[in-house]
Amino acid sequence: MSEQKRRFLEASAATPTFIAAESVVIGNIRGTGLFVVSGEIHGDGELQGALNLSVTGSWHGFIQAQQAVVAGKIIGGLSVKDKLEIGYTAVIRGKVSARTVAIAKGAIVDGEIEVTSGAPVLEFEEKRDGK
Repeated sequence: MSEQKRRFLEASAATPTFIAAESVVIGNIRGTGLFVVSGEIHGDGELQGALNLSVTGSWHGFIQAQQAVVAGKIIGGLSVKDKLEIGYTAVIRGKVSARTVAIAKGAIVDGEIEVTSGAPVLEFEEKRDGK
């Protein structure tokens, strides 16, 4: 029996869309599949897939996604239909909602957290290198 990975995005086989570090995108983003953001985005996001916001990534706007792992900065808010993992380097300023939420010790969430499944927010201690 294989061990279940906590980071559900590691098993994704599709080719992701990358926003590279030191890149700046201005405007709303819509799309399908995995989005890996290491740069900066100014605009709303409507993602029919997963978001991986790296430690160097920042998003200024409201994001909707199917799943998300956040290690960077969000100013505006985040709505996730399924699982959300907030890493210890994350800073989120705005409302957060997801079916399930896991927050690493050290993460900053300045706003309301809504868990749509009714389950409690899971807190964990990050054991992986965040870089």
